[in-house]
Amino acid sequence: MPSAADLLILLPTVALAFGACVLLLSEAFLECRNRGYQAAVAAGAAGLALSLALLQIAEPVTLSNDSLFRTVVQPDLFQSFIVATVSGGLLLSVLLSKGFLRARDAERGEYYALLLFAASGMTLLAMAADLVLVFIALEIMSLATYALSAWLRRDKRATEAALKYFLLGAFSSALYLYGVALAYGATGSTQLAELPKATLNPWIGGPAIALISVGFAFKVAAVPFHMWAPDVYEGAPTPVTAFMAVGVKAAAFAAFFRTIAVAFGGAPQHWGPVVEALAILSMIVGNLLALPQQNVKRMLAYSSIAHAGYALVGLSSASVYAGRVAGAEGLLFYLAAYTVAAVGAFGIAAVIERNELDAEKAWDLERFAGLAQRRPVLALFMAVFLLSLAGIPATAGFMGKLLVFRAGLDAGQLALVIVGVVTSAIAAYYYLRVIVSMYFHAPPGETEDLDRSAATSWGLGLACAAVVVLGIGPGTVMEIARRGAELLF
Repeated sequence: MPSAADLLILLPTVALAFGACVLLLSEAFLECRNRGYQAAVAAGAAGLALSLALLQIAEPVTLSNDSLFRTVVQPDLFQSFIVATVSGGLLLSVLLSKGFLRARDAERGEYYALLLFAASGMTLLAMAADLVLVFIALEIMSLATYALSAWLRRDKRATEAALKYFLLGAFSSALYLYGVALAYGATGSTQLAELPKATLNPWIGGPAIALISVGFAFKVAAVPFHMWAPDVYEGAPTPVTAFMAVGVKAAAFAAFFRTIAVAFGGAPQHWGPVVEALAILSMIVGNLLALPQQNVKRMLAYSSIAHAGYALVGLSSASVYAGRVAGAEGLLFYLAAYTVAAVGAFGIAAVIERNELDAEKAWDLERFAGLAQRRPVLALFMAVFLLSLAGIPATAGFMGKLLVFRAGLDAGQLALVIVGVVTSAIAAYYYLRVIVSMYFHAPPGETEDLDRSAATSWGLGLACAAVVVLGIGPGTVMEIARRGAELLF
């Protein structure tokens, strides 16, 4: 029988899955045309999961030696931090979805249920200590996001995005499973704790690490496994894109770090140079491809690829003993900082898009022109989010980049840090271009009535407040990230 500790560690996942089941049943049995309550239920489940994760951070759960789940899950501050990040991103995405779906007449319980099921898979992924559970969690997360990508089923671009995502996702899952098979053949186990034995045979351990890494690199949209991200992010409903950009990335990075840096930590010569190359390519390619974009949503999609590169700096630093703890700390804080800024930026894009029927103009840069005159608060929020993504001081993004670059210096990876700083300067151009358009360009001739729903306002306000707080007073979050990193090793 599961012990109390076993149940406590799974409570955030159970809360999300239970909320999803409630929404599905309500959609099937309740005959109510007003579905506003569904967003409230989803937000309640996300808030409950966030609260439970914060409680686990305050009072960490320890499994006994005879625990039923000891070999498959690893409860620690690292996992709790990721669960809190995912739950917070989910809560903001739910708040931003309400007005968007209502404007598109697409508000259904299944949408919120899929969001919750995807988040439950992400929370499992964060705590998984077995390669089989990692795969199960990946598929729970992926299947839900495939369906969410095609939620606007009358939109051909959404359908195309979902098909691309599904086909490439299935391919990456197959590569991951081949890696798991090789690791099992070398060790006789799928537990992460047994994986170091695979490195004793480089002819099997090397390909196992490579194939597993490719599977994770696809999920975090690292170059050269990024091809799906721009089209999928652009075609999917914008609130879904927001959650995919932050939730999928955070959970996949957690499993990536735990598998590579911790389990294969004894063989950094196998994976360290590969992760460093992924980081450099992602930072350079993501930022350079974002520069010419006139479509703001597509620009943010390429930006997310670059941010995967910055997060990979933290993972790469862990390949050197001196940078292990600093790399994990930087990665955790960076994921939290990116979550609040990216959800907010995509949320503003959803507000701007609203009822636009012309797909080519839905997120055109011109639609942001004069936003400061039409909606000054909305323009201020967008400016804060973009400045954070650019890494400007006094924002969460600046502190995140500072931590991962410091970890790179501790690990002696000076070239990696130089590339990160230079590409950050390049990124500032395309972020500032949007701000210039909002504040210094005249509004278009015909201005539309932008979304003014209370849920959207609350979501954007909370995201903006989190960006400022993490930028000005990051001490508490940094301390939690540091403790989680120390306990991880």
